[in-house]
Amino acid sequence: MNILYIGDVMAEPGVRVVEKMLPKLRQEKAVDLVIAQAENVSDGKGMTVADMKRLQKAGVDFFTGGNHTPRQEELHSLLSDKNSPVIGPANMHNSPGDGHQVIETKQGKVLVVSLLGSIVGRDAATPVDHPLHTIDTILAEQPDGLAAIVVNFHGDYSSEKVIIGHYLDGRASLVVGDHWHVPTADARVLPKGTAHITDVGMCGTLDSSLGVTFESVLTRWKDGKVVRNEIEGNGPLQFCAVLADIDETTARARSIEHIRHIL
Repeated sequence: MNILYIGDVMAEPGVRVVEKMLPKLRQEKAVDLVIAQAENVSDGKGMTVADMKRLQKAGVDFFTGGNHTPRQEELHSLLSDKNSPVIGPANMHNSPGDGHQVIETKQGKVLVVSLLGSIVGRDAATPVDHPLHTIDTILAEQPDGLAAIVVNFHGDYSSEKVIIGHYLDGRASLVVGDHWHVPTADARVLPKGTAHITDVGMCGTLDSSLGVTFESVLTRWKDGKVVRNEIEGNGPLQFCAVLADIDETTARARSIEHIRHIL
């Protein structure tokens, strides 16, 4: 089965580029399941139901989350619903829901897990349980016969995002790091059959600082002023994702391809 994982969809520019790219890409690559990182969809602060519906219409089947996911209260009931198409981080304190879900596809059942790294968020103040302990517990509870296991690791430290890939090698089908919005050049299938990338990148404005204006970042960084991040809405857009081919009889990866398009 072909699983497409789309990197952080950053605000309105990110939604627009997914709407432009995904329908054609899904058809060309014969994609069976599309998962997208949704923590930045609505002005960089979680995802509203309206924006979720736009992305579903474009072809997204399921959404993972990050530290901003709980900020949209209208999404809380969906995060707690085991039949909804969205999860928040499994190890984040005060995040509604379990942070993992088994979803039905034509190729079989797929477990999707969302995790936060040990250090994430402003001043590293987001309280989390240990991600490795959390994933061990979740995997131990799963039945045999899953067609695929997809783990999203949303974290600040590249070292953690590398290590969890190797930690889960042979136990997960696909491990995708994100949060930093800058793609890494290390997509590969690990020795025991797990497809992995340290950071998939983002969907949003190319000429920006992770999707926000250079001016707002420089004012804070250079001048030490407290200013609001302003979404950069002008200029070329980028679309970042990974496509993993999973053998659903073994839940191991055959291949992984990083996809990056500039529009």
